[in-house]
Amino acid sequence: MLKEERHKFILNEVELHNRILLTDIAEQLEVSIDTIRRDVKELDAGEQLKKVHGGAIALGFTNYATTNKNIYAQDDKIIIAEKALSLINSGSTILIHGGTTCLELAKAIPNKLEITCFTTSLAVAMELLTKKGVDVLFIGGRLSKDSQLAIGASAIHQLSEITLDYSFIGTGYVAVDYGLTEFDLESVQVKKAIIKSSKKTVLLLISEKLNSKHRYKTCEINAINTMITEIDPKNTLLDNFRKQDIRLL
Repeated sequence: MLKEERHKFILNEVELHNRILLTDIAEQLEVSIDTIRRDVKELDAGEQLKKVHGGAIALGFTNYATTNKNIYAQDDKIIIAEKALSLINSGSTILIHGGTTCLELAKAIPNKLEITCFTTSLAVAMELLTKKGVDVLFIGGRLSKDSQLAIGASAIHQLSEITLDYSFIGTGYVAVDYGLTEFDLESVQVKKAIIKSSKKTVLLLISEKLNSKHRYKTCEINAINTMITEIDPKNTLLDNFRKQDIRLL
């Protein structure tokens, strides 16, 4: 495979999943880790991604500013946010997790909507503070420098002491037969706590992530009450998911 082809593959994977591991990409492309490390270094120098220990993260994942132009598939994520907004009523207590799709939901919430909203995301919290009707409660803990999310035992403990009408989460990977998975074990533990604290959990994701999986499992697919993508719920891409005990929007 030519270097240009490897670069294109790496950029697509990092944009789609927010973060990649060198070992995974090397295995998928059947090349050495050193080769992928050099590729990532070149892409970092060209400001196309950010190199981190053992892998790389998308520029959109490292900068949640409202003016950020590096959000992958942002138009699709706006469609997802608008669908999700239809589930939120005044007086509700909800949680919005982190990631670029969840941030689009936070942006979409109108000022007149009076809700209590917990979040583990610094970026989501800052966006929600601009909404007059939203009472914002931040789930604290150690902050991930990459994702700007609260992680660790403190966040998990706080989540265990609240009950949410709805939680809105994203995921790196989802498959019918394997559920929700991530590359990061700490993120998985927090999401498990969020799901446990929620009467209903809503998964927000672009359809490109369907039928993919990684190392660490968050939950089975039927632990999610509703899954929202940018595509029509009757799309054939969702046929296998339609057979599960979840609502599709």
